[in-house]
Amino acid sequence: MKSIIVNEEYQTGYTYTLTEPIGKNFSDDFSPQLTPKQMLKLGVFGGNYFKQRPDEFPKDWFEGVAFSGNGASDKQLNFFRVNASQPLEVWQKKGWIYFEDPKGWFLWYCRYYQGRRIADEDLRQIKRWKNMRRHIAQLRNKCRVGDVNCRPRQRQALLHWAYDSRII
Repeated sequence: MKSIIVNEEYQTGYTYTLTEPIGKNFSDDFSPQLTPKQMLKLGVFGGNYFKQRPDEFPKDWFEGVAFSGNGASDKQLNFFRVNASQPLEVWQKKGWIYFEDPKGWFLWYCRYYQGRRIADEDLRQIKRWKNMRRHIAQLRNKCRVGDVNCRPRQRQALLHWAYDSRII
């Protein structure tokens, strides 16, 4: 087991323990199609989820990743060149942010992928991830397979949740 001490712009003084090997031993009902590294390289969150490379994650996750640089989301840095995000304040108002992961689902996923486990929170976040499947059904009903120009905002949103919408 390894402890991670977080002192980043988004959270300071937080410590968590990695209890599983990186990328292994996921819950049986959680099978993301993309790793955090793949998501970042594809272009998610307009290059603004992290303002700079966080020290808590492997450096290679951020090789070749574009950051918006100005503190604002840049839709041109997203794979589908559209904005598919709501501001963090919306997520906070709706009560979707867990205090241990102040930036939301993707931060939870990065830490889960690294090997952190928090039983109740993992169940909650995996349930939220599964709820995104409704968007996959909509794409399958409305778009030809591989037509990445069909419903790009919905496809970008799915990328944010580790579904590879390029292949739907």
